[in-house]
Amino acid sequence: MFLTLQDNDKRPIYQQIADGIKALIARGNLPEGTTLPSVRQVAADLGINLNTVAVAYRQLQEEGFVAVRHGAGAVIAPRTPRVVDPAELLKPLRTALTQLILAGLSAPGIEEMVRQELALLQQKGDTR
Repeated sequence: MFLTLQDNDKRPIYQQIADGIKALIARGNLPEGTTLPSVRQVAADLGINLNTVAVAYRQLQEEGFVAVRHGAGAVIAPRTPRVVDPAELLKPLRTALTQLILAGLSAPGIEEMVRQELALLQQKGDTR
């Protein structure tokens, strides 16, 4: 598993880890049944506190992305369609779009960024 943390990212470290794992799942880099590295291993690899990694794994478990079996570790859960209110999914998108507009980006520029990011998410094997 390949994760990188960004010092200039405003998200907490545990959220960067959780989001990074979700992106790897979405791309197909972490298929169902894949065992994640131990909390200790990820913490050592990233040079962070193991409790931070544990919080990320717990969040992923609560969201249904991983199944944690004590003693056996965390495993990528089967991908089942989740019932999600579309309005809830639009909130973070609207926030991101608002930030991009306020930063001075044009609609065509934003559309191109979205296309590029979507293409990255659809590339299996990409480790970004």
